[in-house]
Amino acid sequence: MKILTTTDCIAGTERLAAAIGMFDGVHRGHITLIDDLKEQAARRGERSAVVTFKQHPQLVVNPDDSPRALMTLEKKVAAIAATKPDYIILLDFDDTLSRYTAQQFMELLHGRYSVDTLVMGYNHRFGHDRSTTFAHYVEQGKALGVEVVKAPEYLGEYAPVSSSIVRQLIASGRVEDAMNCMGHPFELEGTVIHGFHNGRGIGFPTANVGKLPPGLILPHNGAYAVMVAIDGEWYKGMVNIGYRPTLGNGPQLSIEVNIFDFDSDIYGRHIVLHFVRFLRLEFKLGSIEQLREQLTHDKALSQQILDKYLATQS
Repeated sequence: MKILTTTDCIAGTERLAAAIGMFDGVHRGHITLIDDLKEQAARRGERSAVVTFKQHPQLVVNPDDSPRALMTLEKKVAAIAATKPDYIILLDFDDTLSRYTAQQFMELLHGRYSVDTLVMGYNHRFGHDRSTTFAHYVEQGKALGVEVVKAPEYLGEYAPVSSSIVRQLIASGRVEDAMNCMGHPFELEGTVIHGFHNGRGIGFPTANVGKLPPGLILPHNGAYAVMVAIDGEWYKGMVNIGYRPTLGNGPQLSIEVNIFDFDSDIYGRHIVLHFVRFLRLEFKLGSIEQLREQLTHDKALSQQILDKYLATQS
């Protein structure tokens, strides 16, 4: 698998079949599209290419209303690579590209990257003239020597699936439903930073997760059962996203994870959270003792949830 960028090109006799999209979250709908792309390419004796963008087009077209990302660019590229296309074509979506019509974009793909077949998601649109119908894409492609075909819609157990639906699920705390739609857990990664140091005193030491990648969506405030990775080793845990009202720590949002059966100094280290299930909303309790009781309950419930989850992964 090879990654091509805006300045690369494909010359010679090699021809490509390509699919275009933002592929944010690399969810089950995207996998359906890429699987069909590879089948179409094999049928035609072509190589398969996934065409995507370094930044969301809305960041250029309408930056005040651009969506939060489901994953970083690095994670997206890795997730697409795991589906094993022959190429990933990674483009900069800039002002110039934002003004391209569908026909101009097909000309770019055909001329620079030798794309002869364009496999479109069942409801996907591209180009400045996004009102263009599928029949128009077919007609414009034919004039350029590009065959435009439509991929099947994902109609599996968790349909319908789209990046916007997954964002809505995560923003409302429904991380298990989001995981089902994507086929993998929603992930947050960051660096362990110094926090308020209250957890150890009540028997639940926490790692404060900071230095998050910019532009990434956050789950709704509350407590979650999570899998936690430190230096590639996975642990069970629970995380709270919010303002710690019982402890009165002020208006600063914090992401505090209690890692089960773990007692090492990890300040400054990289940490990864996989969100498995929502536990409860954040709320103020009447005393530290009530908080300790609630956390004890949360931990027991998280252990059950994560044991069940891990059993499905083996």
